[in-house]
Amino acid sequence: MDFKTYQQDSRHTAQAVSTDHPIIYPTLGLVNEAGEFAGKIKKIFRDQGGVITGPDEQALKAELGDVLWYLTQLCTELGLTLEEVAAANLEKLKSRQERGVIGGSGDER
Repeated sequence: MDFKTYQQDSRHTAQAVSTDHPIIYPTLGLVNEAGEFAGKIKKIFRDQGGVITGPDEQALKAELGDVLWYLTQLCTELGLTLEEVAAANLEKLKSRQERGVIGGSGDER
């Protein structure tokens, strides 16, 4: 198969999805900001041997602040508090640690 055929045939499985919902913008913002953070980390390891400088720290802090803002907006849209999300996460991780499955993959381990 060539890419032209794939591109044409893939349209048969594509469908328009309505995105007029208040959770869409903060979700896209969250993944965008997380990507910006990851990009900065990539460049620190690629260009600086993994050495994080003072300016790097400030830039990373700014990106994490943006991640936090979008995460907070998502929690608000879902009727959740940051505290309950954080507590549930720690409970999940503690359970995994106690069961010896802290490493590995899969949400239901």
